[in-house]
Amino acid sequence: MKTILAAYSGTLKGTGSGILSALQDLSVAFWPCRAKMEKHLQLISVLQWVITFLVLGAACTVLLIYMFCTDCWLISAIYTAWLIVDWNTPKQGGRRSSWVRNWTVWTYFRDYFPIRLIKTHDLLPSRNYIFGYHPHGIFCFGAFCNFGTEATGFSKKFPGIKPSLATLAGNFRLPVLRDYLMSGGICPVNRNSIDYLLSCSGTGNAVVIVVGGAAESLQCSPGKNSVTLKNRKGFVRLALQKGSDLVPVYSFGENDSYKQVIFEEGTLWRSVQKKLQKILGFAPCLFHGCGLFFGNSWGIAPYSKPITTIVGEPITVPKIEDPTEEVVEMYHAMYIRSLQCLFDKYKTRFGLKESEVLHIH
Repeated sequence: MKTILAAYSGTLKGTGSGILSALQDLSVAFWPCRAKMEKHLQLISVLQWVITFLVLGAACTVLLIYMFCTDCWLISAIYTAWLIVDWNTPKQGGRRSSWVRNWTVWTYFRDYFPIRLIKTHDLLPSRNYIFGYHPHGIFCFGAFCNFGTEATGFSKKFPGIKPSLATLAGNFRLPVLRDYLMSGGICPVNRNSIDYLLSCSGTGNAVVIVVGGAAESLQCSPGKNSVTLKNRKGFVRLALQKGSDLVPVYSFGENDSYKQVIFEEGTLWRSVQKKLQKILGFAPCLFHGCGLFFGNSWGIAPYSKPITTIVGEPITVPKIEDPTEEVVEMYHAMYIRSLQCLFDKYKTRFGLKESEVLHIH
């Protein structure tokens, strides 16, 4: 009898084990593995930012106008009234949200490339700073992730320093988009906004300016290390007037996110790009990344190439309300030398040859 019961028990155990194994195999068949799920979430997080930057402002503007012609006109009227009252907020430090800056979506955004932030020197909370970010790339992924979110731990690496990434002022005239940008601590790149942050908001502020701007984005391509800086001296003059230290920042890999069709100077298409740049304030680049489903196809998703942002040594700047051209030239030259040294010191650590040179235009 005992023998029969033991045999029966063994059969049940074997059957249970078989059923459990079958269920596990079934779950694997129907559910993608964790690594694939992570990759999908990373792609979605990057695409939401790209699409937001490209179309959210225009789409919300059209929607707001359309709603005035519907039964929902009151919602549009209230929002428009609030928009008028709140119009100057972006110029007065904005409305940053620690909650938004710490969204989990930004960690997926960071890991897609991945993006890293490297600190080389301490920054004193008793000073204000102007970070010069290079290069622009197409979408400034490194600048946004490092300074517009907490995904790479800026506040932990630089305690007491509050970063404000400066971007095109026109973005803050568009409904909803303006609020989304401000929540990340992003501000307009205009005199009023930067003056407020460096003069009326105490110390420990770091305004991040992508110095090369739209002109630099027209030159970016994978493997190219060049910056537009020779004739960009306004940020140096501003640093002198406010007594804010200059900090060079270079992102290795920023230009590798997309491939771009670069038109030669003097061609018709190049002229069209430059004219549109003056009208719109940004450069209409002809670029492509990878497809959503096949890595070797063309699409709007950026290539998942590593981006490493190096924050260099601050250059101490005295406060001179009306600096002469000679003084501006001197500190501009110091900044260029500091940026070149930063590039040369770290280039071999991130896949570049010792012979690689940073081209400054």
